[in-house]
Amino acid sequence: MDLSALREDFPLIAKNPHLVYLDSAATSQKPKRVIEALKRYYEELNANVHRGAYRLSVAATEAYEEARRRVARFLKAEEREVIFVRNTTEAMNLVAYAWGLRNLKEGDEILVTEMEHHAGLVPWHLVAGLTGARVRAIPLTEEGRLDLSALDGLLSERTRVVSLVHMSNVLGTINPVAEIAKKAKAAGALVVVDGAQSAPHLPVDVKALGADFFALSGHKMLGPTGAGVLWGRYEVLEGMMPFLGGGEMIREVFVDRSTYAPPPGRFEAGTPPIAEAIALGEAACYLMEVGMERVYAHDRALLDYALKRLEEVPHLRVYGPQGPDRGGVIPFTLGRLHAHDLATFLDEEGIAVRAGHHCAQPLHRRLGLAATARASFYLYNTREEVDRFVEALLRIAHKYRAWL
Repeated sequence: MDLSALREDFPLIAKNPHLVYLDSAATSQKPKRVIEALKRYYEELNANVHRGAYRLSVAATEAYEEARRRVARFLKAEEREVIFVRNTTEAMNLVAYAWGLRNLKEGDEILVTEMEHHAGLVPWHLVAGLTGARVRAIPLTEEGRLDLSALDGLLSERTRVVSLVHMSNVLGTINPVAEIAKKAKAAGALVVVDGAQSAPHLPVDVKALGADFFALSGHKMLGPTGAGVLWGRYEVLEGMMPFLGGGEMIREVFVDRSTYAPPPGRFEAGTPPIAEAIALGEAACYLMEVGMERVYAHDRALLDYALKRLEEVPHLRVYGPQGPDRGGVIPFTLGRLHAHDLATFLDEEGIAVRAGHHCAQPLHRRLGLAATARASFYLYNTREEVDRFVEALLRIAHKYRAWL
């Protein structure tokens, strides 16, 4: 991978050579062709989709549906199974309300994990409160992996849903989804996968995972904000009622009743995020052209190099598993410095990292921490940036050594 040429594809990075952007787990930078796809829609294709018989609307509809086909290829799925939503959070809520609200009842159990992002927890809390179902969690080991020895004891005939993150946004842990899904299916449970962090960084084959649903956010995988995807196994989708009503999600509407379009249209109420979906399709093409295996290998190489170099920083503690089941995410603390102060000090050095609980309070509670700082890598980061990050931490550790 020619990193110098690739970095030129990203205007914000190319124009800010002194910025070290290590917050791609929150949102990624965007290549020119994605930005141009947004601009091109508004300059050349701006019309609503699935509504007009005129040529401009037909062209907009074709561009929107081509984006669906591109995302389907990215996920190794069928295009009729790809639903455009705003983000992973909306996708998870869609599943919880459209499937969970109608299929869960008092006494049923929803199995999650202790490392879930809030988007993978709160929708189930809301639906459990309405149905009487109970939310339980697969615990973590001290290394930050799922304790699979507990799984058999947690799964039972009461388990209706297993909802889990593919790759942790805090620890970087890559969970063995296929193995868990096999056991969940044997227990008769539906499998919902939060792919917000895995889709941008790993080759994903949703059917090989054994999932029924897989959610992703476009803005974390080089796409724009406001467009995400819920993939659903078609046999499950066609048995579900809509989440929202209105627009082209209908088949027939009478004063007293409605019937609904087949998936995916059934779940795309109102005017969808047209420009954003088209740009997301462009982002998926960009990543497929680079190759997701190469993206993952690059992340891993940076992670391994960074973990080794971070050993030089006194009082620094890194969290998460050591091994191949980890993506390019490093949560850390430095002595008694608060994570927010640490992120501010790094920002003064031109280094952007995230600080806080990263929308994963149960995980931080499990770690006994209020907050961590987090560095996360992507395909445009370099070893030289890792060096700048580590050297900045060394200076901070020296400057505030009396506090550590």
